[in-house]
Amino acid sequence: MTDVTSPNHDDLALPTDESPADRPGDLRAVVEEHDDGPDECTLYPPDADDDALVAEWITAEEGSYVALDEMR
Repeated sequence: MTDVTSPNHDDLALPTDESPADRPGDLRAVVEEHDDGPDECTLYPPDADDDALVAEWITAEEGSYVALDEMR
């Protein structure tokens, strides 16, 4: 599983130790790699508590998402 934090919507980057992790509007991205199917990327707010987390997430399979620049 790979854990990636995006600093903002226009500048996707891998996190560093200096990256602020919990700014308003930020999302955490977790990629689950599967040997028997497409990898999955789940996005969720890093500050969500356990109750909110069950409703505040979205998962996409590899191949079903595109680069932001391609959709602009």
